[in-house]
Amino acid sequence: MKAIILSILVGNLLLAINLSACSGAGSQQPPKGFAVVELFTSEGCSSCPPADQLLARIQEENKDQPVYILAFHVDYWDKGGWKDTFSDADYTLRQNQYAFWLRLQTIYTPQVIINGSKEFVGSDEPPIRKAISNALQEVSPVQLTLDNIKVNKGKLTWHYQTTNAGNTQLLVAIVQKSATSQVKAGENNGRTLSHVQIVRRLETADVKANGNGAIRLPAGVDTSDEELIAFLQETGNGRIIAATRAALP
Repeated sequence: MKAIILSILVGNLLLAINLSACSGAGSQQPPKGFAVVELFTSEGCSSCPPADQLLARIQEENKDQPVYILAFHVDYWDKGGWKDTFSDADYTLRQNQYAFWLRLQTIYTPQVIINGSKEFVGSDEPPIRKAISNALQEVSPVQLTLDNIKVNKGKLTWHYQTTNAGNTQLLVAIVQKSATSQVKAGENNGRTLSHVQIVRRLETADVKANGNGAIRLPAGVDTSDEELIAFLQETGNGRIIAATRAALP
């Protein structure tokens, strides 16, 4: 009789342990923070495709998380024989601004900057993943929301609200989710390159508690393949303190 009772007790204990383990595995804590991941890249750079591929994997793995990937195609590689379709001199200026903020001696591709404060070689996977994980656990007291998003006559308009913004600027990017290019010259001559989260327009504005904004839509891109990513960036040191995204109508 004692053996039967002991067997029942052991069985119940093991069942409780298994249920507890299953409950813990299925109840992961939601992220406390966010990660804005900026990639400076170019179709003319032979070192950039591995970084593009890494960011594509991270994008897929974190599509339901507050991880905001922005691929800025710089224009200084356009002199190497191939003009990047998505390049823009403004994105080179943005990278130079980061060199000033982060006290770097030069700019380069591929480069990844996370939340405006830490930079990495864009294909260096382990530290990039670790920095994203750490950023997701950092609580920000600042809130940013976008709403009332409308498309009319080639323009996108929105309304935003924020709290505790401090000395920041609001940056709003229209992001093309994916694209493929056939490169016919330069260091990637003959390659088919795939891209994700390509910044097609970037608007910067001074911040109030709430306000409205507008930006021109890029030509030839279906709005179903675009999204809006907005973030608050401190003007003194480049640190990003809040971010959000919104689908286009």
